Amino acid sequence: MLPGLPPTRRRLRAVRHQLRRRRRLVAACLTGIAALAAIRAVAPPPPDTVAVLVAARDLPSGTRLGDRDLVRRDYPADLAPSGAASEAVGRVLAAPIGRGEVLTDARVVGPGLAEAQPGDTVLPVRLPDAGMATLLRPGDVVDLLATDPGTGTATTVARDVTVLATPGDVPEGPAGGSGGALVVVGASAQEAVEITSAALSQFLTVSWER
Repeated sequence: MLPGLPPTRRRLRAVRHQLRRRRRLVAACLTGIAALAAIRAVAPPPPDTVAVLVAARDLPSGTRLGDRDLVRRDYPADLAPSGAASEAVGRVLAAPIGRGEVLTDARVVGPGLAEAQPGDTVLPVRLPDAGMATLLRPGDVVDLLATDPGTGTATTVARDVTVLATPGDVPEGPAGGSGGALVVVGASAQEAVEITSAALSQFLTVSWER
């Protein structure tokens, strides 16, 4: 305070001093708000997202998917893989999938699996040994061998064909039919011809590595 000033002027001077301090504070706040608004104006908008299904844990091929196997997450639209599955509960995995990996139609038994292998011909193959067929899982890569029942000679008719569906996923024929078990595989067009020809007069079997 200034001792030479009347009390009224001293109070007025103090009020003016407080107002100046508050104005500086308000000005600083407004400057900060303006700077933040400018940053937001030039910053790119958040990316568009799509809901995808990802594996909740590591899942082997042949797994019939349930609610606990998958979780739905938002994923950047421009990074989401093509053919991401929107519904998959009850479907069967044709190939293993790791935890956190996006599930696509190419990973489950169905049309998408065949489409994921361009150039392949999808055909059913009846194996006389139904027990052997049950050992196969969708996604297995196998060799098909044909055995001549007369001579017992075995020859390889197709190599590295992909199993697309197994007995648990393909309806069996009527009781008393041709027997064995039906599997669906993807092979080249030439291999499909050789497999079909061999199946008419020879016994088909498979070999594979896991």
